[in-house]
Amino acid sequence: MKVLRVDDEEELVTALAERLSYRAIEADWASSGSKALELVEAKPYDVAVLDVKMPNMSGIELKRRLEQVRSGMKYIFLTGHGSEDDFRAGKAEASLYLVKPLDIETLIEAMRKVVGS
Repeated sequence: MKVLRVDDEEELVTALAERLSYRAIEADWASSGSKALELVEAKPYDVAVLDVKMPNMSGIELKRRLEQVRSGMKYIFLTGHGSEDDFRAGKAEASLYLVKPLDIETLIEAMRKVVGS
């Protein structure tokens, strides 16, 4: 499984990508929407795990732009805020919407569920 993890909290996203690689999951990361777009233009991913609230480009806006670049990719939204508005928007746009913090096993299970493996 090839995963793209996007979150403006760089320390969190790099640590998570590293932990996924220990479980034989190919994981790249980006700390901005523009960097994520560059990565997706260069390489296909099975699933993108996106933070809902990021500066300059929200996870929801990023998802819509990623769909234009590469169809067929699945999406999971994560948020640490968990507001009702975020929840409604996330549920409408992604296969799954999860609230941070979450443990690595929950995330892996969610990714496998949306990818179908």
